[in-house]
Formats: sequence, C-alpha cells, structure tokens
Amino acid sequence: MRTSIRTRLFLSLLAVAIFSAAGLSWYFLEELEAYGLRKLEERLGSEAFLTAKIVGQTGADSQAQVGDALEEAADAVYSRLIVLDVDGVAITDSAGEDGVGEFYGDRPEIERALGGEYGAYSRVSESGRVALYVAHPIERDGQVVGAAYSSAETFSIMTLVRDYRTRLITAIVVFALLTLLLAEGLARWLSRPLLMLEASVSQLASGDHSVRVEPGGSRETVALGESFNVMADEVEAVVDELREEEARKSRFVSDVSHELRTPLTAIRGTAETLLEGDVDEQTETRFLTTIMREADRLALLADDLITLQRIEGATGELPLRRVHLGEVAERAVEALEHLTEQRGATVTIEGSAPDVLGNPDRLQQVVANLLDNATRMMSGGGRVIVQLTEENGRSTVSVLDEGPGIPEEDLAHIFDRFYRAQRSRDRSTGGAGLGLAIVKAIADAHAGELSAANRPEGGTRFTLSLPVLPEGYYPKDAS
Repeated sequence: MRTSIRTRLFLSLLAVAIFSAAGLSWYFLEELEAYGLRKLEERLGSEAFLTAKIVGQTGADSQAQVGDALEEAADAVYSRLIVLDVDGVAITDSAGEDGVGEFYGDRPEIERALGGEYGAYSRVSESGRVALYVAHPIERDGQVVGAAYSSAETFSIMTLVRDYRTRLITAIVVFALLTLLLAEGLARWLSRPLLMLEASVSQLASGDHSVRVEPGGSRETVALGESFNVMADEVEAVVDELREEEARKSRFVSDVSHELRTPLTAIRGTAETLLEGDVDEQTETRFLTTIMREADRLALLADDLITLQRIEGATGELPLRRVHLGEVAERAVEALEHLTEQRGATVTIEGSAPDVLGNPDRLQQVVANLLDNATRMMSGGGRVIVQLTEENGRSTVSVLDEGPGIPEEDLAHIFDRFYRAQRSRDRSTGGAGLGLAIVKAIADAHAGELSAANRPEGGTRFTLSLPVLPEGYYPKDAS
C-alpha cells in the first residue's frame, strides 16, 4: 500500500526530531557527567593535597590530632578523607575508627601516590553512582611516608535517569506530543503545494483544461507549479486547436457537401431529362453544355481541394529558395495577359521589394489568383496595379483594383473556405469560394500575412506581407 507524501513527511520529521532529541540529550548528559567528574576531581585533589601537606609538615604525634580534625569535619564535607602510611594502611579516617587499619595499598591510585605521583581513579559504587578516588603522596624530608586519600560519589547518566524517572517520563511524553503536533503541522505545510498540484492534475486529467495552480512553497515546488501551468497552457492550446480543427473539418464537410449538391443536382436533372428523350436538338445541346460546365466546376473544386490539402496537410512542405517578388509578379501578369485583355483590364507593376524566402510557383499562384479575382470583379474593365514595397522590414506585394469593393461585413470572412461575398455573381462566374482560401494557405505556409481592405477612392486592396531575406543568404532548395 502506497503512503501519501504527507504521511511520509510526517514520519520523516518525527523520526528526525526523535533521533535528534535523543542524540542531543545523550551528548549533553555525557558532557554534564564529564564536567561533574572534572569538578569533583579538582575538589578532591585540593583536599588530598592540603591534607598531605599538613600531615607531611607535622610529626607522628600530630597525626592523632589530624585524625580527630578529620572526624570533626566529616559532617561538614561530602568527601571521605583517609591518611595512609607508607604500606597503604589507614592511619586515620574521617568516617570513623572503623576504617582505621584497613589496607588500601593494592589500589592503582594508592600505588601511584606511594610511588610519589598523583593518582586518580573512578569506580561504580554499590549504589550505582560514580565514585571518584584521588590520592596524593605525603612527603617528609624528601621521602614518601604515606598518602592522603580523598573520595566522593557523584551522579551518572543511569543514576540521573533512575532518580528522575518520573520527571523524565513526563518530559518525554510532553516532548513526544509537541513533536507529533509540530511534525503534523510541518507535514501539512510542506505537502500543501503538492496536494494542490495533485488536485489540479486530477482536474486537468478529468477534462478541466482551464485549471491552473498558484506556485508556492519551496523553490522546487514553485518550479513544479510553474512547469504545470506551462504544460496546462500547452495542453489547453492543443485541445483548443484540436477542437477548432474538428469544427473546421465539420464545416469543411458541410461546405463541400453543399458545393457538390448544386452541380450534381444540375447534372442529374439534365441527364434525367435527356434520358426521357423528349427534347429537341437545341435543348439537348444546351443540356449537354450544362453537364459539361458543371462537370468542369466539379473538377475545378477537386483540384482546389487537392491544392489546399497539399499546402496545409502533411505533404505541404514547399521547396524554398531566394525569390525576387518583381519576377514573380511579372510572370503572373504574363500568364494572365490573355484573360485580362478579354476582360478589358489593364495591369501594371509598380515599385520594388526585397527578396524573400519562398516557393516561386506558389507565390506566383498568389499573385495570379488575386489578379484573376480583381479583373473578374471589374465588369466594365479598368486598371489593376501590382504594387511592390518594403514596409517595417517586410516585403509586400499588393493588388489594387477599381472594382465595386467588398461589403464591410464580408471583409473578415473572405479568406474562409467556400465563403462568397456577392454570392450570385460568383456562382455565375463558376467560383467555388476556394481561391482566396488557397491564397491564405500559401501565405501562412510562407510565414506571411494576408489582408484585404477597401480603398477610399473605390476598389479593393489585397496585400501579402513576407519576411525579408537577409542579403548574402542563399538557401538551398529543400523539399
């Protein structure tokens, strides 16, 4: 069973607190015990030294007086003082006459003192306390004649625990409760950003792509929250794009169905009439002409759809190279020269523009489509200008006509597929509403911008804006 991060944090903080408290407590108790032993040794050493000096400077007659003095002082001091002869036998004892005559010469601290050196040793007494023994040599005329022996008991860690058992248990319980509360609070505080992030992830996974988190907590959780927000933005963008694409496909299928219905209805109706056989030769010719015209329209629609698919689909990668827009405009004008003459339009090229990175055939198709659209809209002929300029570091090619213009409510939709401003006139000319959509797709494939606006003096201005290619950069053709 997997545990939550809050539980893990709680247990981790609790373990750290307990181990830290236990370690620090043991360390300070050890230090306290060592400090107590040092201070006790200093006091016992001073007492033994002073006793040794007094006894060493007095004769044997005075030792009895020293013994009496030690017995009288026994109630005022906490240590036990013993004077030993050169053989390690007690001569006087502050604890009373019962200790006189006892042999201490086999103890290491006494052996060192009788050898003329300071001796100290610690033992655990029967009561469980630490007993410290200090011996100092008694010298007279440069000879060691005995030893002053001082001892006392002090506390140890075990005796402290034993003597203060109830207080220690109470302190441990209080400490444990406080540690539990602190660990729980810290665990909640530290895990809150992650829990909020977990909740947000669940919301995102359930379909709420608008959910975001407020980054907080440590640097790592802030970075994690910011990364989640970036990911959520990308997911929302992708989902919106997929939804838009799905809606576009749905509209596309609906529009294609609508566009196919008209020519197919015309072909079916005329074919059924011809099958009945009750038509004259002139009507038959007219019907056959209708069938041919509608079949051509279907073929043109299919070609336009394939073109859009190639540009926008996976196979839409274009071979790109340095392109001179003036040459592109000239080829487009020459290719449509016979058509523009039939429509009574005059086409001129003005200005110049820097080179761009693009596909010359596709860019020529853009200019040609705009020229075809412009000359078709001018019923009585007129002038069309292909204008080349540089604006704000971008190369632009504009097609200006003297036609009737575009209704303002249609300007925002003229690049949509199958959209017709002036629908009745476009149908009479055979347009499927894909020409400007193809132009827009080519512009997008070149990282360009396409716009349309009505001219104040009348007519329409279509403008294609492309990034300028730096001088000296000659890319290789790529497919």
